[in-house]
Amino acid sequence: MTYQELKAEENQYVMNTYGRFPIALDHGEGATLWDVAGKKYIDLASGIGVNCLGYNNEALIAAITEQAHKLMHVSNLFTTEPMVQVAKKLVTNTGMGKVFFANSGAEANEGMIKLARKYSFDKYGAGRHKIVTLINSFHGRTVTTLKATGQDKFHNYFFPFTEGFDYAIANDIDSVKAKIDGATCAVMMELIQGEGGVLPLDAAFVKQVEALCREKDLLLLIDEVQTGIGRTGRLFCFQNYDITPDVVSMAKGLGGGTPIGAVMAAKTCCDVLTPGTHATTFGGTPMVCAAANCVLDTVADDAFLAEVRAKGEYLKEQILAIGSPNIHGVRGMGLMLGIIVDEGKHAEFAGKLIDKGVLAITAGKNAVRLLPPLTISKAEMDEALTIMKEVF
Repeated sequence: MTYQELKAEENQYVMNTYGRFPIALDHGEGATLWDVAGKKYIDLASGIGVNCLGYNNEALIAAITEQAHKLMHVSNLFTTEPMVQVAKKLVTNTGMGKVFFANSGAEANEGMIKLARKYSFDKYGAGRHKIVTLINSFHGRTVTTLKATGQDKFHNYFFPFTEGFDYAIANDIDSVKAKIDGATCAVMMELIQGEGGVLPLDAAFVKQVEALCREKDLLLLIDEVQTGIGRTGRLFCFQNYDITPDVVSMAKGLGGGTPIGAVMAAKTCCDVLTPGTHATTFGGTPMVCAAANCVLDTVADDAFLAEVRAKGEYLKEQILAIGSPNIHGVRGMGLMLGIIVDEGKHAEFAGKLIDKGVLAITAGKNAVRLLPPLTISKAEMDEALTIMKEVF
Protein backbone atom coordinates (compact mmCIF):
# COMPACT_ATOMS: atom_id res chain seq x y z
CA MET A 1 0.00 0.00 0.00
CA THR A 2 1.11 3.59 -0.58
CA TYR A 3 1.56 6.01 2.29
CA GLN A 4 -1.63 7.83 1.32
CA GLU A 5 -3.63 4.59 1.27
CA LEU A 6 -2.25 3.52 4.65
CA LYS A 7 -2.90 6.93 6.17
CA ALA A 8 -6.49 6.94 4.96
CA GLU A 9 -7.14 3.58 6.63
CA GLU A 10 -5.28 4.66 9.75
CA ASN A 11 -7.49 7.73 10.04
CA GLN A 12 -10.54 5.50 9.73
CA TYR A 13 -9.57 2.70 12.11
CA VAL A 14 -6.85 3.87 14.53
CA MET A 15 -7.33 6.29 17.44
CA ASN A 16 -5.59 9.58 16.76
CA THR A 17 -3.32 9.67 19.83
CA TYR A 18 0.06 10.28 18.16
CA GLY A 19 1.52 13.18 16.20
CA ARG A 20 3.14 10.88 13.65
CA PHE A 21 5.69 11.99 11.07
CA PRO A 22 4.30 11.67 7.50
CA ILE A 23 6.08 8.45 6.55
CA ALA A 24 5.23 4.75 6.75
CA LEU A 25 8.23 2.52 7.44
CA ASP A 26 8.49 -0.84 5.71
CA HIS A 27 11.78 -2.65 6.44
CA GLY A 28 15.31 -2.21 7.71
CA GLU A 29 18.87 -3.49 7.78
CA GLY A 30 21.36 -2.59 10.50
CA ALA A 31 20.62 1.03 11.41
CA THR A 32 19.05 1.83 8.03
CA LEU A 33 15.34 1.88 7.23
CA TRP A 34 13.22 2.19 4.10
CA ASP A 35 9.65 3.46 3.86
CA VAL A 36 6.87 2.05 1.69
CA ALA A 37 7.94 4.34 -1.17
CA GLY A 38 11.52 3.02 -1.04
CA LYS A 39 13.07 6.12 0.53
CA LYS A 40 16.10 5.41 2.71
CA TYR A 41 16.69 6.70 6.26
CA ILE A 42 19.55 6.40 8.72
CA ASP A 43 17.80 5.59 11.99
CA LEU A 44 19.00 7.66 14.95
CA ALA A 45 15.85 6.94 16.96
CA SER A 46 15.61 3.10 17.07
CA GLY A 47 11.96 3.08 18.01
CA ILE A 48 12.65 5.47 20.93
CA GLY A 49 15.63 3.47 22.11
CA VAL A 50 14.07 0.02 21.67
CA ASN A 51 15.79 -1.53 18.64
CA CYS A 52 19.21 -1.72 20.27
CA LEU A 53 20.50 -4.44 17.93
CA GLY A 54 19.18 -2.72 14.81
CA TYR A 55 17.07 -4.32 12.09
CA ASN A 56 17.16 -7.79 10.52
CA ASN A 57 19.58 -8.95 13.21
CA GLU A 58 20.15 -12.62 12.44
CA ALA A 59 20.86 -13.74 16.01
CA LEU A 60 17.77 -12.00 17.37
CA ILE A 61 15.52 -13.38 14.62
CA ALA A 62 16.92 -16.89 15.17
CA ALA A 63 16.30 -16.72 18.93
CA ILE A 64 12.69 -15.59 18.46
CA THR A 65 12.02 -18.12 15.70
CA GLU A 66 13.47 -21.06 17.62
CA GLN A 67 11.44 -20.20 20.72
CA ALA A 68 8.25 -19.62 18.69
CA HIS A 69 8.50 -23.22 17.46
CA LYS A 70 8.65 -24.41 21.09
CA LEU A 71 6.50 -22.13 23.29
CA MET A 72 5.35 -18.54 22.83
CA HIS A 73 3.32 -18.19 26.03
CA VAL A 74 2.39 -20.37 29.00
CA SER A 75 1.54 -17.85 31.79
CA ASN A 76 3.32 -17.43 35.08
CA LEU A 77 1.62 -20.45 36.58
CA PHE A 78 4.56 -22.41 35.16
CA THR A 79 8.34 -22.02 35.02
CA THR A 80 10.17 -21.55 31.70
CA GLU A 81 13.88 -21.53 31.00
CA PRO A 82 14.10 -18.27 28.94
CA MET A 83 12.55 -16.25 31.77
CA VAL A 84 14.88 -17.71 34.39
CA GLN A 85 17.95 -17.12 32.21
CA VAL A 86 17.15 -13.44 31.59
CA ALA A 87 16.81 -12.89 35.33
CA LYS A 88 20.07 -14.75 36.00
CA LYS A 89 21.96 -12.62 33.46
CA LEU A 90 20.59 -9.35 34.86
CA VAL A 91 21.44 -10.28 38.45
CA THR A 92 24.86 -11.71 37.60
CA ASN A 93 25.86 -8.57 35.69
CA THR A 94 24.73 -6.14 38.40
CA GLY A 95 25.03 -7.85 41.78
CA MET A 96 21.36 -7.13 42.46
CA GLY A 97 18.92 -9.64 44.00
CA LYS A 98 15.94 -10.79 41.93
CA VAL A 99 13.77 -9.74 38.95
CA PHE A 100 10.06 -9.37 38.23
CA PHE A 101 9.00 -9.28 34.56
CA ALA A 102 6.36 -6.98 33.07
CA ASN A 103 5.49 -5.77 29.55
CA SER A 104 6.48 -2.10 29.36
CA GLY A 105 8.34 0.70 31.06
CA ALA A 106 5.23 2.14 32.69
CA GLU A 107 4.36 -1.30 34.10
CA ALA A 108 7.91 -1.71 35.38
CA ASN A 109 7.66 1.64 37.15
CA GLU A 110 4.27 0.70 38.60
CA GLY A 111 5.84 -2.47 39.98
CA MET A 112 8.74 -0.49 41.42
CA ILE A 113 6.32 1.91 43.12
CA LYS A 114 4.30 -0.95 44.59
CA LEU A 115 7.44 -2.66 45.87
CA ALA A 116 8.62 0.52 47.61
CA ARG A 117 5.29 1.08 49.30
CA LYS A 118 4.99 -2.52 50.44
CA TYR A 119 8.55 -2.50 51.76
CA SER A 120 7.68 0.47 53.94
CA PHE A 121 4.27 -0.93 54.95
CA ASP A 122 5.79 -4.24 55.99
CA LYS A 123 8.45 -2.49 58.08
CA TYR A 124 6.70 0.60 59.41
CA GLY A 125 2.96 0.09 58.89
CA ALA A 126 0.47 2.32 57.12
CA GLY A 127 1.08 6.01 56.40
CA ARG A 128 4.62 5.87 55.02
CA HIS A 129 3.89 5.83 51.30
CA LYS A 130 5.04 9.09 49.66
CA ILE A 131 7.56 8.91 46.81
CA VAL A 132 9.67 11.95 45.90
CA THR A 133 10.46 12.29 42.19
CA LEU A 134 12.19 15.10 40.29
CA ILE A 135 10.73 18.05 38.44
CA ASN A 136 11.01 17.50 34.67
CA SER A 137 10.99 13.71 35.07
CA PHE A 138 8.92 11.27 33.02
CA HIS A 139 7.88 7.85 34.33
CA GLY A 140 5.03 6.60 32.11
CA ARG A 141 1.48 6.98 30.83
CA THR A 142 -0.61 5.05 33.36
CA VAL A 143 -2.64 7.03 35.89
CA THR A 144 -0.05 6.34 38.59
CA THR A 145 3.10 6.92 36.55
CA LEU A 146 1.66 10.12 35.10
CA LYS A 147 1.33 11.39 38.66
CA ALA A 148 4.88 10.22 39.41
CA THR A 149 6.04 12.31 36.44
CA GLY A 150 7.29 15.71 37.56
CA GLN A 151 5.72 17.76 34.76
CA ASP A 152 2.47 19.64 35.32
CA LYS A 153 1.37 19.26 31.69
CA PHE A 154 0.79 15.55 32.28
CA HIS A 155 -1.42 16.15 35.34
CA ASN A 156 -4.63 16.84 33.47
CA TYR A 157 -7.78 15.15 32.12
CA PHE A 158 -7.58 11.84 33.96
CA PHE A 159 -8.65 12.85 37.46
CA PRO A 160 -8.38 11.61 40.13
CA PHE A 161 -4.74 10.65 39.88
CA THR A 162 -3.02 8.29 42.29
CA GLU A 163 -1.84 10.35 45.22
CA GLY A 164 1.37 10.03 47.22
CA PHE A 165 3.95 11.84 45.08
CA ASP A 166 5.92 15.05 45.52
CA TYR A 167 8.53 16.72 43.33
CA ALA A 168 12.00 18.05 44.10
CA ILE A 169 14.35 20.13 41.99
CA ALA A 170 16.97 18.10 40.14
CA ASN A 171 20.57 18.64 41.32
CA ASP A 172 19.36 20.44 44.46
CA ILE A 173 19.84 18.22 47.52
CA ASP A 174 18.22 20.81 49.80
CA SER A 175 15.06 20.61 47.70
CA VAL A 176 15.04 16.82 48.07
CA LYS A 177 15.55 17.09 51.83
CA ALA A 178 12.70 19.58 52.09
CA LYS A 179 10.29 17.18 50.36
CA ILE A 180 11.14 14.21 52.62
CA ASP A 181 9.04 13.77 55.72
CA GLY A 182 7.68 11.02 57.95
CA ALA A 183 5.33 9.86 55.18
CA THR A 184 8.10 9.30 52.62
CA CYS A 185 9.15 5.78 51.61
CA ALA A 186 11.34 6.32 48.52
CA VAL A 187 13.07 8.65 46.07
CA MET A 188 12.61 7.87 42.36
CA MET A 189 14.90 9.28 39.66
CA GLU A 190 15.98 9.01 36.04
CA LEU A 191 19.75 9.51 35.99
CA ILE A 192 19.34 11.13 32.58
CA GLN A 193 15.99 12.82 32.14
CA GLY A 194 15.20 11.54 28.65
CA GLU A 195 11.80 12.98 27.75
CA GLY A 196 12.71 16.03 29.81
CA GLY A 197 15.50 17.00 27.41
CA VAL A 198 18.38 14.48 27.72
CA LEU A 199 19.51 16.00 31.00
CA PRO A 200 22.12 14.00 32.97
CA LEU A 201 21.98 14.46 36.74
CA ASP A 202 25.10 15.75 38.50
CA ALA A 203 27.15 12.90 39.94
CA ALA A 204 27.63 14.62 43.32
CA PHE A 205 23.87 15.15 43.65
CA VAL A 206 23.12 11.50 42.89
CA LYS A 207 25.59 10.36 45.57
CA GLN A 208 23.99 12.77 48.05
CA VAL A 209 20.55 11.34 47.33
CA GLU A 210 21.89 7.81 47.79
CA ALA A 211 23.37 8.76 51.18
CA LEU A 212 20.13 10.45 52.23
CA CYS A 213 18.13 7.34 51.34
CA ARG A 214 20.45 5.19 53.43
CA GLU A 215 20.18 7.60 56.37
CA LYS A 216 16.36 7.71 56.28
CA ASP A 217 15.76 4.06 55.22
CA LEU A 218 14.13 5.21 51.99
CA LEU A 219 14.34 3.01 48.91
CA LEU A 220 16.38 4.49 46.05
CA LEU A 221 14.39 3.80 42.87
CA ILE A 222 16.21 4.27 39.55
CA ASP A 223 14.14 4.47 36.36
CA GLU A 224 16.33 2.94 33.63
CA VAL A 225 13.55 2.45 31.08
CA GLN A 226 15.39 4.60 28.55
CA THR A 227 18.95 4.59 29.93
CA GLY A 228 19.29 0.85 30.55
CA ILE A 229 20.66 -2.07 28.50
CA GLY A 230 23.84 -0.45 27.20
CA ARG A 231 22.33 2.83 26.07
CA THR A 232 24.76 5.01 28.05
CA GLY A 233 27.83 2.82 27.51
CA ARG A 234 27.33 0.68 30.60
CA LEU A 235 24.77 -2.09 30.98
CA PHE A 236 22.89 0.29 33.30
CA CYS A 237 23.36 4.00 33.73
CA PHE A 238 23.62 3.68 37.53
CA GLN A 239 26.98 1.97 36.92
CA ASN A 240 28.25 5.27 35.49
CA TYR A 241 27.33 6.97 38.79
CA ASP A 242 28.89 4.37 41.14
CA ILE A 243 25.73 3.95 43.20
CA THR A 244 23.83 0.92 44.48
CA PRO A 245 20.09 1.33 43.85
CA ASP A 246 17.48 -0.57 45.83
CA VAL A 247 15.23 -1.05 42.80
CA VAL A 248 15.80 -0.53 39.07
CA SER A 249 13.16 -0.49 36.33
CA MET A 250 13.90 -1.28 32.69
CA ALA A 251 12.14 -1.91 29.35
CA LYS A 252 12.81 -0.56 25.83
CA GLY A 253 16.15 -2.06 24.74
CA LEU A 254 15.84 -5.20 26.86
CA GLY A 255 13.64 -6.92 24.27
CA GLY A 256 15.44 -5.64 21.17
CA GLY A 257 12.07 -4.77 19.61
CA THR A 258 9.79 -7.15 21.54
CA PRO A 259 7.64 -5.78 24.39
CA ILE A 260 9.16 -6.36 27.82
CA GLY A 261 9.64 -4.56 31.11
CA ALA A 262 11.33 -5.62 34.32
CA VAL A 263 11.83 -4.62 37.94
CA MET A 264 15.15 -5.61 39.51
CA ALA A 265 15.51 -5.33 43.29
CA ALA A 266 18.51 -5.51 45.58
CA LYS A 267 18.99 -8.46 47.90
CA THR A 268 17.72 -6.34 50.79
CA CYS A 269 14.25 -5.93 49.28
CA CYS A 270 13.88 -8.52 46.51
CA ASP A 271 11.44 -10.66 48.52
CA VAL A 272 8.97 -7.86 49.29
CA LEU A 273 6.53 -8.79 46.50
CA THR A 274 5.04 -12.14 47.42
CA PRO A 275 2.50 -14.44 45.69
CA GLY A 276 -0.74 -12.54 45.16
CA THR A 277 0.72 -9.05 45.69
CA HIS A 278 1.81 -8.41 42.10
CA ALA A 279 1.35 -10.20 38.78
CA THR A 280 0.82 -9.87 35.03
CA THR A 281 -0.33 -12.35 32.40
CA PHE A 282 2.30 -11.69 29.75
CA GLY A 283 5.31 -10.86 31.95
CA GLY A 284 8.30 -13.10 31.27
CA THR A 285 6.63 -14.89 28.37
CA PRO A 286 9.10 -17.31 26.68
CA MET A 287 9.27 -15.77 23.21
CA VAL A 288 10.00 -12.28 24.50
CA CYS A 289 12.53 -13.60 27.01
CA ALA A 290 14.29 -15.50 24.20
CA ALA A 291 14.80 -12.10 22.54
CA ALA A 292 15.98 -10.55 25.82
CA ASN A 293 18.51 -13.36 26.30
CA CYS A 294 19.92 -12.64 22.85
CA VAL A 295 20.12 -8.92 23.64
CA LEU A 296 21.94 -9.51 26.92
CA ASP A 297 24.32 -12.02 25.35
CA THR A 298 25.34 -9.23 22.96
CA VAL A 299 25.15 -6.08 25.06
CA ALA A 300 26.42 -7.32 28.44
CA ASP A 301 29.94 -7.52 27.08
CA ASP A 302 32.73 -5.12 28.05
CA ALA A 303 34.07 -4.83 24.51
CA PHE A 304 30.61 -4.11 23.07
CA LEU A 305 29.94 -1.47 25.74
CA ALA A 306 33.32 0.14 25.06
CA GLU A 307 32.28 0.44 21.41
CA VAL A 308 29.02 2.13 22.45
CA ARG A 309 30.99 4.69 24.45
CA ALA A 310 33.38 5.27 21.54
CA LYS A 311 30.51 5.68 19.05
CA GLY A 312 28.85 8.19 21.37
CA GLU A 313 32.03 10.24 21.66
CA TYR A 314 32.52 10.14 17.91
CA LEU A 315 28.99 11.36 17.21
CA LYS A 316 29.28 14.09 19.83
CA GLU A 317 32.63 15.33 18.52
CA GLN A 318 31.50 15.30 14.89
CA ILE A 319 28.23 17.10 15.64
CA LEU A 320 30.09 19.83 17.53
CA ALA A 321 32.62 20.02 14.69
CA ILE A 322 29.82 21.06 12.32
CA GLY A 323 30.34 24.47 13.88
CA SER A 324 26.82 25.65 13.27
CA PRO A 325 25.45 28.62 15.27
CA ASN A 326 22.22 26.60 15.48
CA ILE A 327 23.95 23.97 17.66
CA HIS A 328 24.49 25.13 21.26
CA GLY A 329 25.96 21.91 22.60
CA VAL A 330 25.49 18.15 22.86
CA ARG A 331 24.63 16.47 26.15
CA GLY A 332 24.09 12.90 27.26
CA MET A 333 26.08 9.68 27.61
CA GLY A 334 26.96 6.88 25.23
CA LEU A 335 24.39 6.67 22.44
CA MET A 336 21.80 8.74 24.30
CA LEU A 337 22.50 12.26 23.07
CA GLY A 338 20.65 15.55 22.79
CA ILE A 339 21.64 18.23 20.27
CA ILE A 340 20.77 21.54 21.91
CA VAL A 341 19.14 24.14 19.68
CA ASP A 342 17.11 27.30 20.26
CA GLU A 343 14.07 26.67 22.44
CA GLY A 344 11.08 25.64 20.35
CA LYS A 345 13.19 24.88 17.26
CA HIS A 346 13.88 21.20 18.01
CA ALA A 347 10.79 19.86 16.22
CA GLU A 348 11.60 21.93 13.15
CA PHE A 349 15.14 20.52 12.97
CA ALA A 350 13.94 16.95 13.58
CA GLY A 351 11.46 17.36 10.75
CA LYS A 352 14.15 18.66 8.38
CA LEU A 353 16.43 15.75 9.28
CA ILE A 354 13.66 13.27 8.50
CA ASP A 355 12.95 14.98 5.18
CA LYS A 356 16.63 14.55 4.27
CA GLY A 357 16.82 10.91 5.39
CA VAL A 358 17.78 10.84 9.09
CA LEU A 359 15.27 9.71 11.71
CA ALA A 360 15.61 11.79 14.87
CA ILE A 361 13.15 12.72 17.62
CA THR A 362 12.80 15.51 20.17
CA ALA A 363 13.01 15.89 23.93
CA GLY A 364 12.22 18.67 26.35
CA LYS A 365 12.08 22.23 25.04
CA ASN A 366 15.26 22.39 22.97
CA ALA A 367 16.82 18.98 22.27
CA VAL A 368 16.98 16.94 19.08
CA ARG A 369 17.27 13.49 20.64
CA LEU A 370 19.49 10.74 19.20
CA LEU A 371 18.99 7.11 20.30
CA PRO A 372 20.48 5.06 17.44
CA PRO A 373 20.79 1.28 17.48
CA LEU A 374 23.82 0.35 19.58
CA THR A 375 25.09 -1.61 16.57
CA ILE A 376 25.14 1.39 14.22
CA SER A 377 28.17 1.33 11.90
CA LYS A 378 30.65 4.15 11.32
CA ALA A 379 29.49 4.34 7.70
CA GLU A 380 25.90 4.86 8.85
CA MET A 381 26.97 7.47 11.39
CA ASP A 382 29.01 9.32 8.75
CA GLU A 383 26.08 9.29 6.33
CA ALA A 384 23.85 10.75 9.04
CA LEU A 385 26.47 13.36 9.95
CA THR A 386 26.69 14.53 6.33
CA ILE A 387 22.94 15.15 6.35
CA MET A 388 23.14 16.84 9.77
CA LYS A 389 25.77 19.25 8.49
CA GLU A 390 23.44 20.20 5.64
CA VAL A 391 20.41 20.63 7.92
CA PHE A 392 22.07 22.50 10.79
